[in-house]
Amino acid sequence: MKNLKNEKKCHKGLILITTLLCFFCEAEYLVSPATAITPGPGVVCRVEIDRGVLPADSPQKALIKVTLDAPPPPIKYNRPPVNLSIVLDRSGSMAGKKLEKAKDAAIEALRHLGLGDIFSVVVYDHNVKTVVPAQSARNAEWIEGKIRQIRSGGRTALFGGVSQGASEVRKNIYGRYVHRIILLSDGIANVGPSTPEDLGRLGTALVKEGISITTVGVGTDYNEDLMTRLSQNSDGNTYFVESSRDLPRIFAAELGDVLSVVAKKVRITIECPGGVRPLKIVGREGRIKGRTVEFLLNQLYGSQEKYALVEVEIPKGESGRTMDIALVRVSYENPFTQKNEHVSGRASARFSDDRQEVHKSVNIDVQRDYNLNLKAIVLDRAISLSDKGKKKEAVKELKKSAGELRGLGKQFKDEKLMEEANEMEHQAQQIEREGMTKKYRKVLRTKSYQMKNQQLNK
Repeated sequence: MKNLKNEKKCHKGLILITTLLCFFCEAEYLVSPATAITPGPGVVCRVEIDRGVLPADSPQKALIKVTLDAPPPPIKYNRPPVNLSIVLDRSGSMAGKKLEKAKDAAIEALRHLGLGDIFSVVVYDHNVKTVVPAQSARNAEWIEGKIRQIRSGGRTALFGGVSQGASEVRKNIYGRYVHRIILLSDGIANVGPSTPEDLGRLGTALVKEGISITTVGVGTDYNEDLMTRLSQNSDGNTYFVESSRDLPRIFAAELGDVLSVVAKKVRITIECPGGVRPLKIVGREGRIKGRTVEFLLNQLYGSQEKYALVEVEIPKGESGRTMDIALVRVSYENPFTQKNEHVSGRASARFSDDRQEVHKSVNIDVQRDYNLNLKAIVLDRAISLSDKGKKKEAVKELKKSAGELRGLGKQFKDEKLMEEANEMEHQAQQIEREGMTKKYRKVLRTKSYQMKNQQLNK
């Protein structure tokens, strides 16, 4: 698998003179016996298990990792247009520098758009108001003037603000558009529906329409549980911004993702043949139905890698026998051609009586990502324990996880695992000294979400 990753890095440097689209059609891949790759015209599907060789004559548990490698946007096509709604909190707590930087960020986003893009702005306090109705981004001067006129107000009707932003997006819901809402808030939702469950249901409904919500929390007084649930259920990104001066940079980075979408309405279907049985999904949201596992992703960004992990139970096999473990089908909409495309992959494993052979077949990439997702789950558990006043138990969970990551890092000589172990040890020490402060709770919740969602830090 190292050959594949090195090959991918090399071809990124050739983007100025060729397109990786052709590369996916023509390149040859060197793979382990545990992995099979079916290159398509765009997205590539890699299917791996945590060991290529399994112990013979006893049932096993194994991990399946399905990775989608997205190519860079093809040079010969214009990118799909963006349908973007900015939803800004203008409640009283945003008065002053926060609101000014938020307006700068909205204008920064506008300046990244092209003539074919759609832009709208919704503001909310105890009331909701559409400042810029959905329209062509070519009207930049007029739009910027309207944004500059925004003033702070009263309380926080967050649910109503997002709902109104979605209404603006729906005005152009059909066609080639990539639909996105960017929500910014610095406070607790206190008007209308206001629980993480309420906002989670809204996110679930919107993603069915192809609308993702990116949430940006400013300062230490917003509800990070609500914001991350909204992003998670709509397949968006989430950010914690301690200082409002970072807002223009965050908005610009987010637009970099939105403007590089190369696949929409992505569906991953994993079929477990024979006696293989799915047990649980690790990290990402998905659904298990019998021997089938399904994941839905709203979009993939250019040159991005997204993966899903599933733990399965494998029946015993005779030494020397090879068994299919997973058959994977991926469907998605190509936003450049507006055609539905498909790619597939499979993974198999061989059984052996040789324990040393089994040990040598470990796939460190799968093990690493599995354990990083377990770390994210531990971060959430530490938050929950701290919320119940169980600081010592939270610290104990973090230190235990740090020790396990460090042990694996040493065993596989893996720098990433060692770095994450050190970070988790630092997190435990921080909570041990100061408790779970509002700021640190947001840091951990955001880190957990970004890790499970494979969101690149910006």
